[in-house]
Amino acid sequence: MSLTLTDQDKTTLRTAAYGAVSLLSAADATGSPHRIATHGSVALASGTGPVGHVLAANTKVTALDGRTVAELADHVLPALTAAATLLHAQDPAEADNFRGIVNVALATATQARKGEPTPVMADITRRINEALTIAA
Repeated sequence: MSLTLTDQDKTTLRTAAYGAVSLLSAADATGSPHRIATHGSVALASGTGPVGHVLAANTKVTALDGRTVAELADHVLPALTAAATLLHAQDPAEADNFRGIVNVALATATQARKGEPTPVMADITRRINEALTIAA
């Protein structure tokens, strides 16, 4: 299958992926949020395939300005579901690739934290994965 993405689709993918990393980072506000965000973002930019090209593009994601974890989650979780849904409709393999890239970014981000992930981080990761799998 071929993947045809509009500019809005690309924005949705970037918002979803980078939003997931931002959400995980916000969930660890008392730990190492900057390290989490940096390591997770580098992992996203290292993705492969058509989705990897979209995520590696030097484009600012502007819609990630929630002041609380809840506000950010209200925006990011639906974006993750929308991204997975639009990819699944066009190319299920790319939807799997997207989920894999986001999961690697979350794992990389979590490892950047000193010590074990907090229960809040584990819950946010679970919620992100639920949002990604609704479309599957």
